[in-house]
Amino acid sequence: MSSLFSISIFQSALELGCIYALVALALFISFTILNIADLTTDGCFTLGCAVGAMVTLAGHPFLAFFAALISGVLAGFCTAFLQTKLGVESILAGIIVNTGLYTINIAVMGFSSLTNLFGCDTIFSIGKDTIGSGVIGDWYKLLIVGAIVALIAVFLWWFLGTTLGMSIRATGDNADMVKSSSINPTFTITVGLCLANSLTALSGALIAQYQKSADINIGTGMVTIALASLIIGQTLIGNKGSMLRRIVGTILGSVLYRVIVAIALRMSVPAEALKLVSAIIVAVAIAAPYVRKKAALKKREFANYRGQRSQEVKENA
Repeated sequence: MSSLFSISIFQSALELGCIYALVALALFISFTILNIADLTTDGCFTLGCAVGAMVTLAGHPFLAFFAALISGVLAGFCTAFLQTKLGVESILAGIIVNTGLYTINIAVMGFSSLTNLFGCDTIFSIGKDTIGSGVIGDWYKLLIVGAIVALIAVFLWWFLGTTLGMSIRATGDNADMVKSSSINPTFTITVGLCLANSLTALSGALIAQYQKSADINIGTGMVTIALASLIIGQTLIGNKGSMLRRIVGTILGSVLYRVIVAIALRMSVPAEALKLVSAIIVAVAIAAPYVRKKAALKKREFANYRGQRSQEVKENA
């Protein structure tokens, strides 16, 4: 049992959990805040990975993240344009952009399905030379990704409290009411989707440097992973309360999801079955609140029944 929770496994789960937390935060913006099912995530994650890898390969590891952010903004803008200007349903818009991104992604990678970054400087290799010694030791990767996620979380908390952020939140609650309040829902939806997809692309760029490679199929199933992380976080923390609480809950959900996946791998679950594991985790996380509610209702009904039976026994006595 101890081998399932070794320090190295826990450390790797924390690192990947923090990186994929950016995708969960992206889904938090689109799915929870804007109430839009954005299926651009898979292709946008690969786009960020491809752009980040190619810019890193050119010798600019830090510039790679800004390039990935811009590429994510463009992908989000395309999805928003289809929805708001051409009247395409959100799910179909995401599917269309996601499909088109496959060709764009493989073109960015020089029409190769795999790009290696071995021998290139990355933010992690630079971090290892700079801070990966002494007390920190092998934890330098976690420190780097943790700092990035913390900055993004603070930024989101601040942004969603601004006038524009409040308008985006109001658009997700009631778009018609927002329109009657002289707020342009087209603009707020566009900004929200651009922000969400920029975070997805940033996560892709991070994973490219973390794994020192970019694969054309790396984003497959990313929506399921992010949704699982988001729902686990909502189940743990709840979908109410302050915005900071909900953001932190989403990050914790991503970390916990990676811990569950790491344990599944240590239990000799085939890598091919991880998508099934993800689907089961999503189903369990979604069903958990309903099951708890029904269990509480049954418990009250049983308590009332016992009370009535006890009263009848006393009356008969």
